[in-house]
Amino acid sequence: MQRLNAPQLETEPSLNAETAPANPARTVHVSTLPSLPEAHRTIPIVAGATWFRKALAFAGPGYLVAVGYMDPGNWATDIAGGSKFGYTLLSVIVLSNFMAMILQALSAKLGIATGRDLAQACREHYSRRTSFILWVLCEIAIAACDLAEVLGSAVALKLLFGLPLLAGVLITALDVLIVLALQGRGFRLIEAFVVTLIASIAACFAYEIFFAQPLWREAAHGLIPSAEILRNKEMLYIAIGILGATVMPHNLYLHSSIVQTRAFGASVRDRREALHYAVFDSTLALGFALFVNAAILVLGAAAFHTRGFHDVAEIADAYKLLSPVLGASFASTLFACALLASGQNSTLTGTLAGQIVMEGFLDIRLKPWVRRLITRAIAIIPAVLVIGIAGEGKVTSLLIVSQVVLSFQLPFAVIPLIQFTGNRAKMGEFVNSRFTSIVAWVVAITILVFNAELLWLTLRA
Repeated sequence: MQRLNAPQLETEPSLNAETAPANPARTVHVSTLPSLPEAHRTIPIVAGATWFRKALAFAGPGYLVAVGYMDPGNWATDIAGGSKFGYTLLSVIVLSNFMAMILQALSAKLGIATGRDLAQACREHYSRRTSFILWVLCEIAIAACDLAEVLGSAVALKLLFGLPLLAGVLITALDVLIVLALQGRGFRLIEAFVVTLIASIAACFAYEIFFAQPLWREAAHGLIPSAEILRNKEMLYIAIGILGATVMPHNLYLHSSIVQTRAFGASVRDRREALHYAVFDSTLALGFALFVNAAILVLGAAAFHTRGFHDVAEIADAYKLLSPVLGASFASTLFACALLASGQNSTLTGTLAGQIVMEGFLDIRLKPWVRRLITRAIAIIPAVLVIGIAGEGKVTSLLIVSQVVLSFQLPFAVIPLIQFTGNRAKMGEFVNSRFTSIVAWVVAITILVFNAELLWLTLRA
């Protein structure tokens, strides 16, 4: 098994002697190019700045990661869960976000401590065969995630403008041009664009919740985990969909890369400070994601479940019912606008994640427009085939299936991440404490148990 051996570059932290490979003769060739080279260490960190100014300088990557936790896949699972089971699955959303905060913190730690993203670490640590398998699994996860994002955007365009789903899917392919245009003007502009869309989504749901008038006491009750979730096959299926839609494999690869866009120092003290701010950034951003996810489920419960609409599983049905049910003329329109913003945000960050995974696992260096074209094709082609074969009426059910697929892919990203960050030879002084390792493994085991329980209920049926 190969050990991670980060090259000594002026632009990367110098790892101490503890990180040197135990067997240099077996060390594979390591590319000297960093992850996302066009954005690597392009955002300066002013030495001696106040805490607030440094927090602002490091703010951004967490919100790009948070986008994946409020994408259209979440909408399908949260609306289905809220309309059918009321507030019961709120506890799953809270649990999922708690696990996400832990895993994203570990992802940031890996990138800052080693100068390598998770994909590069896997390629340099495992055998070529194992690394290839992990790459294939990661591409499947990204395809499932992109399918949800593309279909979500297409549904929003259909609801707002009456466009056929197939036309909407093809239009979403143009987001690659947005990424290229923004990244050419600096990574900060991408972050500002994403944060603006997140704020728009939050504002739309604040409006919806105001008119929905949820039963807050019952909602608070839903924050307490219920054993019924594990016994009820249908409830468990949606719960795992929520888990898959919340904790996303590709976000672990994305975060470990984009934290390196900050030009922090190479010393242990500088890297420790960078990790502190990066974790603060991601935890705060995921708090916003928790609000959006909970708001979607609460909206489904308050607007539909409590009014006797227990089978509102389709996003289009939710759109049609919101305005008449809530008595708010803009409710349906704002719902569709938020869905469009969510889809565009997610496809943008998904494109970046696809680039990181391809470069990291395969060590392929292509021109930016070629990379983005390939990653978008991986998402667009399955979406076109799905619509052509399954038809437009199956979109929401396919969104939920895509999130369950994501949940089953999670261990193949989570387990390597926990292994790497718990290995002193790779992490040096940044290695996980025993407590952190225990919590991280509990998270991994929880994901495995959820998936195994669903598989058992499916086979027993």
